[in-house]
Amino acid sequence: MPGSLLKYGARRLIFDNSPRLLLISLFYVLMVTLISMLTYRLPGRINEQDILSRLASGEIPGILIIYSNFRPIGAFLACLLLFINPIINFGFLSFCVKTNRSQDTDYKDLLNGFLFFSKVFMIFLITTIYIFLWSLLLIIPGIVASYRYRQAYYILLDDPRKGVMQCIEESKAMMHGSKVDLLTIDISFIGWYVLDFLISIMMPLPFPFPIVSVWLSPYIGLTHAAFYEDRVTRVAV
Repeated sequence: MPGSLLKYGARRLIFDNSPRLLLISLFYVLMVTLISMLTYRLPGRINEQDILSRLASGEIPGILIIYSNFRPIGAFLACLLLFINPIINFGFLSFCVKTNRSQDTDYKDLLNGFLFFSKVFMIFLITTIYIFLWSLLLIIPGIVASYRYRQAYYILLDDPRKGVMQCIEESKAMMHGSKVDLLTIDISFIGWYVLDFLISIMMPLPFPFPIVSVWLSPYIGLTHAAFYEDRVTRVAV
């Protein structure tokens, strides 16, 4: 199915399920933004701005300067938040899939990732390692790898009994010949990302808040969910 039709269907679902859908999306965006802010402001976090300022002035900061404000507790909390982020994203993915299937949804869907915490985290960890290793060759192989594993979370959601590697392998098979299609869909959202960034930095708030993401997140999430459904149908045929 063409990406334009998948996106049209996503827009219709947003309109048909608003304002409830947008309120749940707002809650999701608030959680993701809060996690990002906490990670950035944790005590003991390395100060990138200080390092960049030193580099700009011609100074090469040493190891002691780089880790002068490092604290183990801050690093631990940063890692914890890093682990939670894919869990929250999985919950929103679950919400989008259920919405796309006209099933009942609730705020609690955003926490579904915690029901499969170990498998979601392992998929995140293994695919991140794979993508990193492929990226060591060139940028293009890394991008190809990232699209190769994109359906693993959906496959796990549809059948939580499946193992982590089974979900990854089935994603590879499902995305064979379809990676460019999904890439084209993602590229079509670039204008929205730019708009979201510009509005977030121009809003008179004490911190940047991606207000456009309240619309954009379900728009992209529902489009991706429809893409998965389309691929499942093709594989079944």
